Amino acid sequence: MEFLNIGFIELIDIALVAVLIYQLYKLVRGTVAINIFIGLAAIYLLWKIVDAFHFQLLSEILGQFIGVGVIILVIVFQQELRKFLMFIGKGKVIKNKGLFKFNFKVEHENHLNTSAIAKACSDMAKTKTGAIMVVTQMDDLAVFAEGGVAMNAEISVPMIESIFYKNSPLHDGAVIIRNNKIISARCVLPVSNSDEFPGHLGMRHRAAVGITEESDAVAIIVSEETGGITYVKDGELFTKRTAEQLEQFLNRIFTKSK
Repeated sequence: MEFLNIGFIELIDIALVAVLIYQLYKLVRGTVAINIFIGLAAIYLLWKIVDAFHFQLLSEILGQFIGVGVIILVIVFQQELRKFLMFIGKGKVIKNKGLFKFNFKVEHENHLNTSAIAKACSDMAKTKTGAIMVVTQMDDLAVFAEGGVAMNAEISVPMIESIFYKNSPLHDGAVIIRNNKIISARCVLPVSNSDEFPGHLGMRHRAAVGITEESDAVAIIVSEETGGITYVKDGELFTKRTAEQLEQFLNRIFTKSK
């Protein structure tokens, strides 16, 4: 039969489709949407089989359903599609050995005061003062910044420590830093729903993973329970870091382009 003639090009086509489906599956895994995803995938597979056998009436009915199903898909999976498009935009479709990983150089208008951030994190770690800071890159996170308390303050150790002091009205929430300024405090961030998130970590860490999954920002956390310093990039946690390691990490990303 004609549809069984599979050559090299067809194998590449099948492999690429398999990768695409797998990435979509990873995004909806563990959510209610997974059942809808499996159902639509099964209907699409049935449609292709019916079409291959030239069952014209059934093929036309299923084809019409698939056409309407695309609109349903966009409505039902709008959050997952947004995450998937962000996933592609950040060059993470295939992470193995950096394949297809795009490294867009971001030119920062102001050199980030990494030493002040690292020193503040070191001080807060010693007193087990909980903190979460998000440093923007291309995505300015305006939506999340507008939901917090506007500040537009210079970065300094006393400023950061005063914001996260336990009796401060601004300590509950995240600080967003943009262009070497504390733009907003007490910001609410989206949390990660990943099944792979470590169970022993709290909501600050989950929020840090969530915002870095949805944007190209970098998040920094000081644990209130352990005093540990963690930084997060592209949804990946780097735990039990020192202040020196944090400063080196930030310098690699935010050193001003010449």
